[in-house]
Amino acid sequence: MRKKITIRDVAAAAGVSHQTVSRVLNDRPDVAKETRQHVLQVIKELEYQPSAIARSLTQRHSFTLGVVIAGLSYIGPSRTLNGITEQAERMGYSLLLKELPRFDTQDLRPLLNTLIARQIDGILWAVPEVGNNRAWLEDQLGGLPVPTIFMTMQARPGVSIVAVDNYAGGRMATEHLLEQGYRHIGHITGPLDWWEARQRKAGWQDTLLAAGAPMADLHAEEGNWSLVSGEQAIGRLLASHPEMDAVFVGNDQMALSVLQTVCRQGIRVPQDLAVVGFDGLPEAAHYWPPLTTVYQDQQQLGRIAVEELVRMIESSRESRAWSEPKAISLPPELIVRASSASPGR
Repeated sequence: MRKKITIRDVAAAAGVSHQTVSRVLNDRPDVAKETRQHVLQVIKELEYQPSAIARSLTQRHSFTLGVVIAGLSYIGPSRTLNGITEQAERMGYSLLLKELPRFDTQDLRPLLNTLIARQIDGILWAVPEVGNNRAWLEDQLGGLPVPTIFMTMQARPGVSIVAVDNYAGGRMATEHLLEQGYRHIGHITGPLDWWEARQRKAGWQDTLLAAGAPMADLHAEEGNWSLVSGEQAIGRLLASHPEMDAVFVGNDQMALSVLQTVCRQGIRVPQDLAVVGFDGLPEAAHYWPPLTTVYQDQQQLGRIAVEELVRMIESSRESRAWSEPKAISLPPELIVRASSASPGR
């Protein structure tokens, strides 16, 4: 069994004190450039792995981020967690993961207390805003003991947030359909107790009203993100809005069931009905016809949230005060495919 290399082994091989090696590892400025390069080369040659425990004791930080998440069986949260994990590892932080049993869980004080007891440096709150599951936050503002980033929620004063611009995505999808020549554009929403679903609907509605569509001509049906709900919602829309020539669907999964349902009824896509989804699932390119969709990079969402949280943590170390909270909004991207081609084609 290979002997574990210690900091004193590195110091002996480099011909310096173990205190110098420690200063190099902690990126202290009081080390000559040539000495630093020499010590780093010895560390590489010996394949020395610094102890995370020792580092946390030395710097009085755990280098651990708490992550609160829900719905990992869904594609979106799992992609977000993938981005969080990737970026945390890249920046030298470990994760303490807590998954909520439901999106709308509200009594979160025990969970917060558990995270704080584990000496985490910051929290990533990666649970979507659903119903009243943010009510507890109003009482906690200014009282959270560590830097915290909230993801996928409505902007609030005094709260650091990283989220995709769902409103812009709704506008993007609807504007595209108008530009293609469609005029009677319906919408299948996600569950409207979700902030994301309300934002996508608002983007659709505002775009049609700005284009001169009377409010009475706006037709929407609510789904719950599932295939079954998409099938049921498109059935209701077709019955109540027979002149509909396009539909913006709140996610790609419901859009797949729309494509299947209208195909069974002999409705051609896009000649009779154009379809646009939301999410940008890789599988959407293989739907038939290939699905136009609004792409949100949820892995990038996770990566940026980690970067921002680490920036807040490091700022608090240097100044003994947290940086000003800010809201970061990530723009989505429209990916145009055959499901929304001009009806004249």
